[in-house]
Amino acid sequence: MQKKYFGTDGIRNRVGKGLISPDQILKLGWATGKVMKERGESTVMIGKDTRISGYMFESALEAGFIAAGIDVLLLGPMPTPAVAYLTQTFHADAGIVISASHNPHYDNGIKFFSSTGQKISDEVELEIEQVFETSLEIVPSEELGKARRIEDAAGRYIEFCKSTYSGTSKLDGLKIVLDCAHGATYHIAPSVFQELGAEVVTIGVDPDGLNINQGCGATSLGLLQETVLKHSAILGVAFDGDGDRVMMVDQEGEVLDGDALLYILATSMKTGVSAVSGTVMSNLGLENALKAKGIVLNRTPVGDRYVMQSLLANDLCYGAEPSGHVLCLDKTTTGDGIVAALQILTAIMNSGKSLVQLRHALKMYPQVLKNVLVESAKGLDENSALQEKVQFFEKMMGDEGRILIRASGTEPLIRVMVEGSDAELVENVAEELANLVKSEFS
Repeated sequence: MQKKYFGTDGIRNRVGKGLISPDQILKLGWATGKVMKERGESTVMIGKDTRISGYMFESALEAGFIAAGIDVLLLGPMPTPAVAYLTQTFHADAGIVISASHNPHYDNGIKFFSSTGQKISDEVELEIEQVFETSLEIVPSEELGKARRIEDAAGRYIEFCKSTYSGTSKLDGLKIVLDCAHGATYHIAPSVFQELGAEVVTIGVDPDGLNINQGCGATSLGLLQETVLKHSAILGVAFDGDGDRVMMVDQEGEVLDGDALLYILATSMKTGVSAVSGTVMSNLGLENALKAKGIVLNRTPVGDRYVMQSLLANDLCYGAEPSGHVLCLDKTTTGDGIVAALQILTAIMNSGKSLVQLRHALKMYPQVLKNVLVESAKGLDENSALQEKVQFFEKMMGDEGRILIRASGTEPLIRVMVEGSDAELVENVAEELANLVKSEFS
C-alpha cells in the first residue's frame, strides 16, 4: 500500500498545514498509541528540538498517547539520536521526536523510533495511518496513561557520547569550533567535547524558538568556516537542528560533507572495511576513491532509513548520505552527529593526521543540485520530454557523469542532481534540466 502521510523521515510540513496542527497531532499520538496498545506496548518517550511550536505539539502528542492508555516520558529539548538512545536505556516501547530537522522554524514534524532505537518500519507506519483515519476513542479513565519528565536525560546522553570516543589520547589542547544551529545539541555538544579535553569555541547555542538553522548549522556553513579560520581551530563541526546530521570544516576552511566523512571512516579505522553504504546522491568521486582502496560502495534510495537497511542486510558498519546523516552501527543505532564527529576525531588522534591529510586521496566530482519548487511531482518518472533530455545528456557525459532527478520526500520539490568531470558542463546540464522540470511541473 502507498503511504498517505509518512515521508522518508516521518511526517513533516508547515506548522498549521496537513497533519502538523495541534488537533491532528493529538490524533496521531492517539493512533500511534492504539497501535502500540494492540501490540502489548505501554510506554513512549518524547523529545523535541528548540523550535517554538514544539511546546504546542509536545502537549498535543502527550494528550493523544494518554487518551490511548500509553504512559509518556518527556525529555524536553533533546537531539533525535539522544531520543533513540534513551528509548533503549529506559526500556520504552517507542520514541518520538518533534522536529523538522534542518528546516526553518515555521516547519515541524514527527519522527518515530522503535524500542531498539531504529526508525519504525513501513509496515508500522501504514498501520498507524489506517488507525488515524478511524474515529478517536478514549480509553476508560482508569486506563488512561500517565506522564512524567526525565530530569537527567541530558547528562545520561552526554556520558554515552563520550563513551564512543576511542582515541589514543584525550582532546587536550585541540581547538574545535562547534555550530549547534541554535538547535537540540546546544546544551549537549559543548559539554561532550569540553569534557573530552578540547578547547571549544561555540556558535549557534542561543535558541530563541525562531532562529533554529537560521544562517548557521549543517545547511549553512559560511559562519563555521569563518570562525574556524578566525580562531585557527583544527576543525569545525556543524550539526543540524535536531542533531542527526553533521558536517565538518577542516583547518583550511574546506567543507567535508557526509561523503567525505564516510571516506575517512572507511579508510582510517584499524579494522578492515570491505564495503559501506551510501545513496544514489553519493558522489562518483567517493565511489572511485573507495574502489581504489578495495572498498565497495552500495547505493540505496535517498533516506537514512534505506542506508540503515542496506547496512543491516549486509552486516556492515558505516554508511552516510552526502547531507550529513552518518551511521556508525558499531557505536549507535541511528544517525548521530555528535557520535559521528567523535569517530572522525578518533581517526585523527589515532593516525596523527589532520582532516586535510585524511581526505587527501578523495577527489570529488563537481556536483550541482538544483531544487525546483513544484505543485506536484506526479508523473515525474513517466514524463517523456524529461526522460529524453536526460538520456541525451547521459550519453554525452558517458562514464564521466551522472544525472539523478527525484521528488523530495519531505518538501514540495523536485531535485535535479548532475555531476561529472567537467564543471562547466555539469552546471549547464543542471540548469537546462531544472528549467525543463519547472516548465513541466510548476
